[in-house]
Amino acid sequence: MCSRTTRSGRTGRPRSAEADTAILDATRAALVDLGWSKLTMGDVATRAGVAKTTLYRRWGNKNELVVDAVAVLFDELELPDLGSLQADVEHVVLQFAALLERPETKTALMAVVAESTRDEPLRERIRTSIVERQKRLVLDGRRRAQERGELATDRDPETVAAVDDLIFDVIAGAVVHRALVSAEPVDRRWAERLSALLVGGLGAAADRG
Repeated sequence: MCSRTTRSGRTGRPRSAEADTAILDATRAALVDLGWSKLTMGDVATRAGVAKTTLYRRWGNKNELVVDAVAVLFDELELPDLGSLQADVEHVVLQFAALLERPETKTALMAVVAESTRDEPLRERIRTSIVERQKRLVLDGRRRAQERGELATDRDPETVAAVDDLIFDVIAGAVVHRALVSAEPVDRRWAERLSALLVGGLGAAADRG
């Protein structure tokens, strides 16, 4: 049997996808039950039915584990082709808001964001494991809109990247603030206004009333 090198450089048996899923599920459940401060690697191992050494072979510390537990939830977001850029944006906004309503998402996300304010490596892991991975939604949406003729094709890669970053920041920031900070509903009407603002500008958003 071929051995596999782990993140620490050690070799051993290949990782079990079932064990990974059980561990990440247990992490989110523990966060909801215990909160960040009381959560321990040992508690997660017990809930997942694995040895604590199994956790440490996969994740070096609690911060890494929790970020990955959050990241797999955001990987559930999808961008179906609904025929127009505005419809695509509206769908993602509503899907994102529904994800944030789940107790395990809300608790885990708020915990890692709060902890990351004093932990630069944790901030970097959030950027690479969550933010950068979810920018795929913006890339897919722009590509489709260009194929439909809704958006012009920009030949400057730096400009494209900067705009993609801005679009992601606006959507993610608006939904997180609305749902988790202001505690206001992200309903279809609000999603329509936001998508109209992004696609058509202030005039289009005002027309939506």
